[in-house]
Amino acid sequence: MSARGSAALVAFALSLCAGGCASTGGAQPPTRGQPPADLEIDARWPKPLPNNWILGQVAGIAVDADDHVWIIQRPKSLTDDERGASLEPPVSKCCVAAPPVMELDGEGHLLRAWGGPGQGYDWPSNEHGISVDRDGFVWIGGNGENDGQILKFTRDGKFVAQIGKPGPPTGSADTTRLGRPATAEVDPETHELYVADGYFNRRVIVFDAGTLAYKRHWGAYGKPPSDDEKVTLSRPGPPPATPPAQFGNPVHCARTSRDGLVYVCDRLNDRIQVFRRDGTFVKEFMVEPRTAANGSVWDIALSRDPQQRFIYIADGRNNQILKLLRETGEALASLGRPGRSAGDFHWVHDIAIDSKGNLYTGEVDTGKRIQKFVSRAR
Repeated sequence: MSARGSAALVAFALSLCAGGCASTGGAQPPTRGQPPADLEIDARWPKPLPNNWILGQVAGIAVDADDHVWIIQRPKSLTDDERGASLEPPVSKCCVAAPPVMELDGEGHLLRAWGGPGQGYDWPSNEHGISVDRDGFVWIGGNGENDGQILKFTRDGKFVAQIGKPGPPTGSADTTRLGRPATAEVDPETHELYVADGYFNRRVIVFDAGTLAYKRHWGAYGKPPSDDEKVTLSRPGPPPATPPAQFGNPVHCARTSRDGLVYVCDRLNDRIQVFRRDGTFVKEFMVEPRTAANGSVWDIALSRDPQQRFIYIADGRNNQILKLLRETGEALASLGRPGRSAGDFHWVHDIAIDSKGNLYTGEVDTGKRIQKFVSRAR
């Protein structure tokens, strides 16, 4: 849950990249200054949860057509200390794990909560990623060791369909099973489902969102993906100077734009790769390219202006939000820092934006909270 107390102001620090940023170059970290405030943390969002509930790791966040905020969180990530009221016998007054899927309004009031194992579908062993399509269907994934499925529900939690199935991962050439998928998002123009697949596989794979029929898949630079290298979720040093020919693991997001482009989070390799809908490679942006460990590009959200001029990046290793020009990848601003206070981050994992330009973030590891940053732009 978000920190309580008086609202703390968090400003974007605007600067130009030193020497300029080409469309295939690196998004350099902006220097911090004292510009007018662009976003303000709302430390009173969300409202307290009912039923003595507490959040675990927030592994996905999305905004629907009504500007309602959807999250998927991991009840099993809670420690015994955090869920003390649910132990037998209880050891404390608080708390009880909240359901995995939750819908909140813009003011932070809880509207719906559901999810977990049930009949007719395979709930993932480790929840990961959520989106809501133009028809109001909710899509979720999972990145557990044997998670190979994407699930589709109504907004009330009624099961609709499943793509793939759990079991040992089979590889990036398999079109019937996924490989620990991170996210799934429906392109509203084509009604196709783009899956970032994922923590084991190294590809984007596309399905018809209605019939669930397989359409196509591709790897880095639009080439066939290869599973020759061992899956590596972390590296001791930054990516090599020569950009890798394959996606790293995880392929962490695939987001579509209004002008028909697909933006892919290659987290371990500190880059965004951009494609046309058919998988044709367009360009790439390096983002904080000296970042080691588990990488810099964890999730992205496109701005909601007609041209979608900006990309917002959740950089979980450096615990910041970056604002880039979508056309060139030029880094314009940064928000946040590592920490526990309102407006700080610990493993900021996912990001979403509503029609008013408000940003919403979710944190994993020990962060276990959601935050709202209110747009003050005029």
